[in-house]
Amino acid sequence: QVQLVESGGGQVQTGGSLRLSCTASKLVSSNNVLGWYRQSPGKERELVASISRDGSTTYEDSVKGRFSISRDNAKNTVYLQMNNLKPEDTAVYFCNLKARILQTTSNYWGQGTQVTVSS
Repeated sequence: QVQLVESGGGQVQTGGSLRLSCTASKLVSSNNVLGWYRQSPGKERELVASISRDGSTTYEDSVKGRFSISRDNAKNTVYLQMNNLKPEDTAVYFCNLKARILQTTSNYWGQGTQVTVSS
């Protein structure tokens, strides 16, 4: 099966930076989107940013201008550069792969990595 392995979480102070990485054992389909979601206690998991194979990106409004998503297709890896971090960015961040084959889209998840921003 597909494995997504994340790294790069940790604890920083307000205004600090972190870079998350996620490597997929395989991308399953050339029609795929890699993304980062986050979930904090008592809240639903939300999309932070995503990037398609051709490099098209989307961002959640609160992270625009602070976070940047990128990918290296040769390494099956997606990155999330997080700058000017705020306490409200504190959450568990999950890597996600959406792979589409014909009419079916499959979702794969990483185990999550904790990001804590202290004030």
